Amino acid sequence: MELADMEPLKHDVSNGNLDSARRELAAMLGSDCITTEPAVLQAHSSTAWSPAPSSQCPSLLVTPRRTSDVSEIMKICSRRKIPVVAYSGGTSFSGALTAVCGGLCVDFKNMDKILAVHEQDMDVVVQPAVDWQELNIHLEPRGLFFPPDPGPGAKIGGMIAMSCSGTNAYRHGTMRDWVISMTVVLADGSVIKTRRRPRKSSAGFDLTSLLVGSEGTLGLVTEAILKVTSLPENQHVALAAFPTTRAAVRAAVCLITGGLPIDALELLDPYSLGAINHSGLSARQWKEEPTLFLRFSGSRQAVKDQIHRAQQAANVNGCDKFEVSGEREEIEEIWGARKQVAPSLQRMKKDPSDLWLHADAAVPISSLAEMIDWTHQIINEAGFTGSTLGHVGDGNYHASMICPRIQEREGLKILEDIQRKAIQLEGTITGEHGVGLDLRDLLVEEVGEGAVDMMRKIKLALDPQYLLNPHKVFRMGSDFP
Repeated sequence: MELADMEPLKHDVSNGNLDSARRELAAMLGSDCITTEPAVLQAHSSTAWSPAPSSQCPSLLVTPRRTSDVSEIMKICSRRKIPVVAYSGGTSFSGALTAVCGGLCVDFKNMDKILAVHEQDMDVVVQPAVDWQELNIHLEPRGLFFPPDPGPGAKIGGMIAMSCSGTNAYRHGTMRDWVISMTVVLADGSVIKTRRRPRKSSAGFDLTSLLVGSEGTLGLVTEAILKVTSLPENQHVALAAFPTTRAAVRAAVCLITGGLPIDALELLDPYSLGAINHSGLSARQWKEEPTLFLRFSGSRQAVKDQIHRAQQAANVNGCDKFEVSGEREEIEEIWGARKQVAPSLQRMKKDPSDLWLHADAAVPISSLAEMIDWTHQIINEAGFTGSTLGHVGDGNYHASMICPRIQEREGLKILEDIQRKAIQLEGTITGEHGVGLDLRDLLVEEVGEGAVDMMRKIKLALDPQYLLNPHKVFRMGSDFP
């Protein structure tokens, strides 16, 4: 369905309707599960990662405890035409949490249970507010491991909504590869299960894949069955420092095309490492030069061979220093530093009003060096301070910069140029952060009007009143800019 054919959204967020909904919800869930505190509401729509204006926040916040609660919430909202945004960890980007139409926020914080671990089947059943790090702590004594590793604080519900990935995606794939089935509440309050528990099925449409990455626009996930795998053994990490970013990228491409089966391959540029040093979030003081972070696992001999081949590839491309460790404390320190890059970059603001702007384009591996060089060039030419880092193992990298608020338009234009350059190189505007509000028009440039029109038709089939996270991913009408 083309945008011109869309009917205006007909939500009812009047004070009287919302107050009546609040009384219904309180009678059903208890008043302790309903919040109207302005500061709390704003914090669930605007975050440090994705700020939003105070006018775009929910009027009510509800905290369900079970699937049946979510179903009843959606039945009330459907009958009263109240828009709904879901919240689990609050770590998403691109305006995904912004309540552009007001309405109600469903906060899943009370649905944080690991319901079952099937060790022989190698799967788990979890609720949406389970933290991925806490899940791995729970699984470790059983010798099991859940690979997707986005930023600290991310929860399973949001990870499914955004189809996240992380540093483990190079070897293990993205969140989409680890979801077997979901229990989902649809916009009218009906409850479905996308499939049963076997590892594969060709029964009917693949509803699981449809819903993973839909950014909360098609349904609310209340339970998920996730694959797990064996805990990596004999883990080692390596740091390979280079004189230039281009040399580091060349070495990464050499490792990738050589088929080396390493667990993770990350790049941090000098500015990223300088930000970590400045922030104090790492106990280690880092040398500020382009550095590849590598992680290995497997049998003792396999890891030894992997490290040898990786060092050879690094040396051929001018590596200054190659450092290896198999000590758990050092591994956690090194990989922990990689995970602290985003909060470290935020601390580089010269003024509290400065903006942290970022993009997470992905391109074919053969275009990665060109893309990163070009990104450095346009950020430097604009006079901004910025960095390029990320998951170079799968061609996904993050461009970040600190921008004075008065130059916001210029900074956003640079991000658009980066994303358009990725499209020109047959890449994507977002490798893992999602479209949200910010990238809707660029999505049309990437996949075309026809594909976006098809997405609208799917949305209307499942949510004809546009209640679930309206205006996200693609435009739903001309009543919102």
